Amino acid sequence: MSPNREKPDGPEADRSQVAVALGYDPERESAPKVVATGKGEVAKRIVEIARRHGVHIHQDAALAERLAMLELESVIPPELYQIVAELLLFVYRLDDKWKVKHAGGR
Repeated sequence: MSPNREKPDGPEADRSQVAVALGYDPERESAPKVVATGKGEVAKRIVEIARRHGVHIHQDAALAERLAMLELESVIPPELYQIVAELLLFVYRLDDKWKVKHAGGR
């Protein structure tokens, strides 16, 4: 959901939330692929599972809507490569910073 819009109450709120999970193994795949997608309660569950497993969550309603139109296990289309690559780079950098920060405690 876009952070600029007010969240509606009631049943409308559940239908407006969309979540998409991407997976990417550069040794096996040419591009990231959609591994989960859902709306409403399913979207909430996807986010809950991602949080539980320490997966970075990025909120972009327009991108989520575009990705949710894809079939499960399909790679993202070339027109979305740029934005998804930027997100992956951001997540990889966060992961590297976390590893450096916590490496001293081992």
